[in-house]
Amino acid sequence: MITRRAALAGLAAFPIAEAAAQQPPFPSKPLTLVVPFPPGGPADIFGRFLAEGMAEDLGKSVIVENKSGVAGVSGMDAVVKAGTDAHVMGLMSSSAGAIMPTLMPNMPYDALRDLAPIILVTRVQQVLVVIEKLGISDFKSLITRLKAEPGKYAYGSAGTGGITHLAMELFKRETGTDAVHVPYRGAAPAVNDLVAGQVQMAILDVPVLLPHIRSGAFKAIAITSNVGAPLLPGVPTMPDLGYPNVISDNWYGLASPHAAPSANLDRVHDAAAKALKSKKLADAYAAIGGIVVGGSADEFAQFQRQEIQKWAGVIKLANIKFE
Repeated sequence: MITRRAALAGLAAFPIAEAAAQQPPFPSKPLTLVVPFPPGGPADIFGRFLAEGMAEDLGKSVIVENKSGVAGVSGMDAVVKAGTDAHVMGLMSSSAGAIMPTLMPNMPYDALRDLAPIILVTRVQQVLVVIEKLGISDFKSLITRLKAEPGKYAYGSAGTGGITHLAMELFKRETGTDAVHVPYRGAAPAVNDLVAGQVQMAILDVPVLLPHIRSGAFKAIAITSNVGAPLLPGVPTMPDLGYPNVISDNWYGLASPHAAPSANLDRVHDAAAKALKSKKLADAYAAIGGIVVGGSADEFAQFQRQEIQKWAGVIKLANIKFE
C-alpha cells in the first residue's frame, strides 16, 4: 500500500523532474570565450585555436571576445558575472588566476571560489638571459658575478607585480643573489632597453627573446621550467642546475562561472580536451612557444592553488605592492 507520505513525496518530486526534463540540451546557443588580452597577441592566438577546436565538437560556434584590462582581471570578472551560464568561459592567465589574488587589494572576484577551473590549456616557458656585453657564458659565471657585485646589475620586467618581475625575485631568493628591478610597461620596451644595455638581464617568455638570442645579442642562461624549451635546445633548466623551485612558466587555463551546472562544465571540459589533442592546434601553439597541457579539472584546480601559494610567498617576501 502506498502511504500518504510517499504519495506526497512523489507529487513534490514530479515538478522538479519535469523541469529537469524540459531543460534544453547543452549547449543550446553559441558559446563565448573571453580572452582577457588584446587581439593579435599570444593569448588571443591560443584562444582562437581552442575556440575553433571546441566548436567542432560542441556543434555550436565559440565566439572569441577580447576584454583586456588589469592584467587579465577585467575579462575574468566578466566571466564571473555570467552567473550560472556555462556558455561563457574565459582563458584565465597566471596573472589573473594566481598572482593578482594576492597582489591586488580590491580583487573583484575570488579566483578559487567564483571561477570553476576546467582545464589547463598551455604553458609558455620563460628564459633567463643576460646581454652579450657582460661576457657571461653560463649559469655558474652569472651567480659568481652577482654575488661578487650585489646590486650592481639591473634586470628588466614587463611591469611591477607581473610574472616576469616575480620570476626574477624568485630567482634572487633561491640563489641568494641581488639585482635592481627596472619595471617597464610591457615586454617590448624591456627588450628594447636590454638591447641598448640599459638593463643587463631579464626573465621573459621564450618567444619574446628568441630573435635576440639567435642574433647573439643575448645569452640564454637557463629555462625557468621543469623541462627544456623546444625552441632553445641545449639550454639547461633551473632544476637541471640544482634549483627545482625556480619555475615560472606563464600559463593559460580555461575557466567558467563556478555556479554553472556541473554537467555543462564537464561537457565544456571534454570539448576542450579533445581540441587540445589536435596536431593543428599543437603546432600553432608551438610556433609561439606554447606547450599543450590538458588534464582534468581537478588537476588544474590543484595546480592553481599551488601557483597562488607560490607567488604569494614571493610577493610578501619581496614586499611587492600593486601599482
